[in-house]
Amino acid sequence: MRCTTLLALLTGVMLYLVMGALVFGTLEFPEEKSAFDTLRKTKNAFLYNNSCVTEDEFKDLVKGVVSAVEAGLDVNNLPANFTSRWDLASAFFFCGTIITTIGFGNLSPRTWYGQLFCVCYALVGIPMFGILLAGVGDHMGTVLRRAVAKIETLFLKRKVRPTTVRVISAVLSILIGCLIFLAVPTVVFQKVEKWSFLESLYFVVITLTTVGFGDYVP
Repeated sequence: MRCTTLLALLTGVMLYLVMGALVFGTLEFPEEKSAFDTLRKTKNAFLYNNSCVTEDEFKDLVKGVVSAVEAGLDVNNLPANFTSRWDLASAFFFCGTIITTIGFGNLSPRTWYGQLFCVCYALVGIPMFGILLAGVGDHMGTVLRRAVAKIETLFLKRKVRPTTVRVISAVLSILIGCLIFLAVPTVVFQKVEKWSFLESLYFVVITLTTVGFGDYVP
């Protein structure tokens, strides 16, 4: 790739980042400001209604809650008996987020030996999954090409122009891909997780692209 092409591409990426930053800032700032105002009102109301609690004690309470959330505990439902989030199913799901590089962040190791094992596990698991993904993708591509080829043959037998047939096959390939990787998972998560259609679509795209913000997790 030429230096001029690389510089042009770099400039385009930087402009795209700036544009995204401006749009997200404009869209998300009002909600953030509203949340801040609500939190401040809640704090003031709590301190007013509980005069025996000082502001420093309230801050210590908040720090304790934040620390518990960062450790992966569900503070909305704190039962009397401890229930680990590192059961087999959750740990298996966490391992899946490692090797797929999604990394939702809702669950992560907190001990140094857990973090050390996570490093080794990722270094081995990510390439292994990459090889598997390449093999599955190649197999699915072969199956899809055969299916599209049969459809093209049917159209050619009906004496449809080859250019039109190629356009139809390209559109069909895109539609099949969208159906398998977008439409079906979106509907499944919408029904199972009781999310809205937009929330389900958002989760599917964020997961499929391995961005994995972690704000929505099954």
